[in-house]
Amino acid sequence: MDSPKALKNHKYTNKMLVHRKKHSFGITIALLLVCWLMAACSAGNGSSRKSIKSKKDLQGATIGVQLGTTSDGLATDLEKKGDGTKVERFNKGADAIQALRQGKIDCVVTDEAPAKAFLKVNPSLQILPETFDESGFAICVAKDNEKLQKNLNDAIHWLQKEGTIDSIVHRHLVQGMAVAYTPKTTDIKRLNQKGLAMIGLKNSLRFATNATFEPFEYYQSGKIVGIDVDVAHAIGDFLGVDVEILDMEFDAIITSVQTGKADAGIAGITVTPEREKNISFTNTYTNVRQVIIVNTGAEVADSKQSIVDKFKSCFIDDDRYQYLLTGLGNTLLITFFAIILSVILGTLIAIVRATHERQGTLKWLDMLCQVYLTIIRGTPTMVQLLIIYYVVFASADVNKVFVAVVAFGLNSAAYIAEVIRSGIMSVDKGQMEAGRSLGLSYAKTMRLIILPQAFKNVLPAMGNELITLLKETSISGYIGLVDLTKGSDIIRSITYEAMLPLGMVACIYLVIVFLLYTGVRKLEKHLRRGERR
Repeated sequence: MDSPKALKNHKYTNKMLVHRKKHSFGITIALLLVCWLMAACSAGNGSSRKSIKSKKDLQGATIGVQLGTTSDGLATDLEKKGDGTKVERFNKGADAIQALRQGKIDCVVTDEAPAKAFLKVNPSLQILPETFDESGFAICVAKDNEKLQKNLNDAIHWLQKEGTIDSIVHRHLVQGMAVAYTPKTTDIKRLNQKGLAMIGLKNSLRFATNATFEPFEYYQSGKIVGIDVDVAHAIGDFLGVDVEILDMEFDAIITSVQTGKADAGIAGITVTPEREKNISFTNTYTNVRQVIIVNTGAEVADSKQSIVDKFKSCFIDDDRYQYLLTGLGNTLLITFFAIILSVILGTLIAIVRATHERQGTLKWLDMLCQVYLTIIRGTPTMVQLLIIYYVVFASADVNKVFVAVVAFGLNSAAYIAEVIRSGIMSVDKGQMEAGRSLGLSYAKTMRLIILPQAFKNVLPAMGNELITLLKETSISGYIGLVDLTKGSDIIRSITYEAMLPLGMVACIYLVIVFLLYTGVRKLEKHLRRGERR
């Protein structure tokens, strides 16, 4: 018969074997998953799946377009014919090009000028000689702003007559020069407030654009440059007004103009019947043709850069790391103030709801709180952000960081409220009774006795919500705010390199999350240590 010590050792050995088996099984599953992912990735890194040699070959093909563009509309018409043609819509043209290079789509339809820009850094791509469609670009304005529409038309007519627009287009397309527009006169008289009102403006002329559309609008050395940007400044000089360029997602431009966030939109926008239902357009200022881009699969030897060259291109050249630093600053700023707002509001809601549950009072306030919680937790964060920016603050010219703080703070408050409420309810009722018996008011008892214990109980959950809030700020780019993710998008739109910018952003988020997690853990241990004393 084995001794008690031997039996104990035997049990321990069995546990270790079981643990090792489980551990080995987990490693095996992880390795199989990694292999599957690598196989999936490698499967998509070939050339296009369907050979596209002309427009007629688009039948049954998968076409990549930028969301909301004219190419999107034209490709959608092909999709509706029901001959097997599919349309993949991307927020940025660079994303569509990346998908084409990886063989996820068969071709990309876009304007000729940006197509040539894509080819400069993607030698394996080719523009088919056949024209997909022809159209003209115009500036969009709000339906009720006829004054501004007329003055913009006058400016476009004069600039075309003087040859200014042709000169701008020639400089960018032929000479390849991307420099700030220089007016013919050095001293241009600016309109006063009365003059601004006469042409339909309040202050400066704010143009909404999407700076991912080289050579019409894109980032260079931290500034937005391009054909449309130069045309916008030339128009501003003709009218005698200051020009402000607002970068945002392409599909948000018309909405921004409608709601007054921008006075006009200039981003290679084509006039379509559907768009004319919601917005007004000026006369066209330049004509373009749309082309089809395909992947030949033939990589140029010189095009294969080393990881060092790619790193230099993404972060060192033109100080592109500044986009990430600016985005990081905005991300941390939004997170800091949003969590303060959410904790304050969430605590108030939690107190109301906990008081109602225990005492049956504050019925109407509790109902309002429940409605708030239902709406916030039942709708996506991005939808809330867009509603607050384009609806709530539609007529107000507010700072985008402030809008983001409000949106994310209100969203996070709904979850923090329930976390704190559960913490309050976990505190024994006797604590409240003891506080009241000592002569403390309900508010003082809650503040001095109940809440400190509740916060201690829910600290891990609060830490998780803080981390979630930090990561949710990555959607701030949808209102044109340069956060950390938006910064990487700008770099991707310039370099057409996805791995390094996205990988860098992922690493930065990972480091921040690790620091937050470590801080929360240390605070929790400190509080628990004080509890044991």
